[in-house]
Amino acid sequence: VQLQASGGGLVQAGDSLRLSCAASERTFGDYNMGWFRQAPGKEREFLAAITWNADRTRYADSVKGRFTISRDNPKKTLFLQMNSLKAEDSAVYYCVAGFSFETISPLVYWGQGTLVTVSS
Repeated sequence: VQLQASGGGLVQAGDSLRLSCAASERTFGDYNMGWFRQAPGKEREFLAAITWNADRTRYADSVKGRFTISRDNPKKTLFLQMNSLKAEDSAVYYCVAGFSFETISPLVYWGQGTLVTVSS
């Protein structure tokens, strides 16, 4: 599965941004999907996950209540709605696929990242 994230950019603290991740395969609907991010000098951080049929979601504490993950299986697209952005949300954001929802591993498929920069 090839994944391409988009929608990043430069925003101000408190703004909102919606990331998208387009998948190449029509089997997109078979996979659990998620979002990670990595800031310079920091470890990769799990943000959110959604099951293949969108019946369950889970979030990292750092984004719970501010970020919302969703998907459109017919359009083979994953979304991350980010509200109330903070400077510490600045990072490269990646979409991932093919993992166990319970363990968020293994991270089988990774997309190219999209850069989000939040100015304070």
